[in-house]
Amino acid sequence: MSYTYASGQKAIAICDVCGFQYRLRQLKELIVKGNKTNIRACPECWNPDQPQLMLGTVPVEDPQAIRNPRPDSAELVASRDIQWGWDPVGLSDPFGLTPDNLEAVGVAGQVTVLASGGTPVPGSANINVSGVGATASVGSVTVTVPAITTFAITVANPGVGNRYYVNGVLQATLTLNEGSTYRLDQSNGSNSSHPLRFSTTSDGTHGGGSEYTTGVTTSGVPGNAGAYTQITVASGAPTLYYYCTNHSGMGGQANTP
Repeated sequence: MSYTYASGQKAIAICDVCGFQYRLRQLKELIVKGNKTNIRACPECWNPDQPQLMLGTVPVEDPQAIRNPRPDSAELVASRDIQWGWDPVGLSDPFGLTPDNLEAVGVAGQVTVLASGGTPVPGSANINVSGVGATASVGSVTVTVPAITTFAITVANPGVGNRYYVNGVLQATLTLNEGSTYRLDQSNGSNSSHPLRFSTTSDGTHGGGSEYTTGVTTSGVPGNAGAYTQITVASGAPTLYYYCTNHSGMGGQANTP
């Protein structure tokens, strides 16, 4: 048996979504995930099937990289120029570029070495400067090094044989703090033939001890300009004694608190 339906050109119908009255021929069936729903909606309520709802239902091959790419080298150079311009020394920039991408290598400019008191350190030395590599020119870098305390050493005979005087004080007891550097200046002519050294034994080798060399450096010939014995006191250093390597009884004690 077959059924015959009216054309419905003037038929009235109710929208299944909003409930308002429309002509039947204005209503369209909603499709969800490619399936018919038998829900008919007016032009205001009807929407096409949402593609987002189909995610995962259809296999899609979307490779993330290609083998042996050949990018435009001119564009790479241009991109580095932008980074160089906006972020030369690690500052923030509106493009979100980071200093990790910078490949430029510049110079540090001028390095000034100062003692802790602010006085320039004379002479030359090898100074390792960190934190300025792989950057553009950063102008000047100030490196602060520990100050050196200098003691003036002279030799005189107070009536019992030659003795060391430290800053004019006979066989003065010194206080040498851990981590600090001290220079015993023997440039005065009276120091000739009286090299000063350190030991953990009173009167050093003359008292049966040996020379203490940890952190100790020497320069020049005693009695001549530029001659000195210098010590940077190590952590946990023992009580020390300064003595003359050639003559006994000349030195004194150096406490290391």
